[in-house]
Amino acid sequence: MSSADIDNINDKFFDGHYKDIWRSIIPEGLTRAEIEFLVSQSSLKQGDNVLDLMCGYGRHVLGLSRQGIRVTGVDNLADYINEIQEIVYKENLPATLHQDDVMQFRTKEEYDLVICMGNSISFFNKKESSKLFSLIAACLKKNHKFIFHTWMLAEIFFKNFTERTWNYVGDIKFLVDNNYLISPSRVETDSIFITPDGKTELKKAVDYIYSLNETEELLSKSGLAMTEVWSIPGKKKFTIGDSRAYIVAEKT
Repeated sequence: MSSADIDNINDKFFDGHYKDIWRSIIPEGLTRAEIEFLVSQSSLKQGDNVLDLMCGYGRHVLGLSRQGIRVTGVDNLADYINEIQEIVYKENLPATLHQDDVMQFRTKEEYDLVICMGNSISFFNKKESSKLFSLIAACLKKNHKFIFHTWMLAEIFFKNFTERTWNYVGDIKFLVDNNYLISPSRVETDSIFITPDGKTELKKAVDYIYSLNETEELLSKSGLAMTEVWSIPGKKKFTIGDSRAYIVAEKT
């Protein structure tokens, strides 16, 4: 998740407690709905080739490959990649895993679909996003789609922003302190995880905020045309204030 020039603070966010917290807060039903959406939007069939960038613990890699779709999953966290690889071997799935920085990942493959889910696309500033979109366009077949998920659109963020939150995930207390900054528009987050024995873990993260117009411009400059925006995948088109967005772009 790093740029080629400097380390990205988000690189280390998932290598602690949040790695497991993230898994626990994603409903299985949402993953199933997203997979159905990806398949229908891209008319995927057995043998088609999908690239999943920042694939996390592999919910889309596994869901798609279990349908006979060939999936390449890329993530920088070894724990995630090793976990997915074990399942792939056990079930003999058509999936290939790479532990790599997505900004450094290179491939000679051409893909029928590229995805980046779980809000991971917001980890990058404009220069990095432009480079990443260009890398995606370079390995995507013409007239095929790039689909990504975000909750950091300006049209979402400014209605739903909360400075401080806390809750329990299992027996871990999870406190979040969000600080909104401008130029570039972003949220810098301090997260504190407190275990039952009183041990604490502090994690910092940065999410960059783009409007739909800015997002469309970044995509367009990389040869990707934004075609649709959904809030509930395959069921409801995005409207201002919705809590999430699934952006569909096509290689021109």
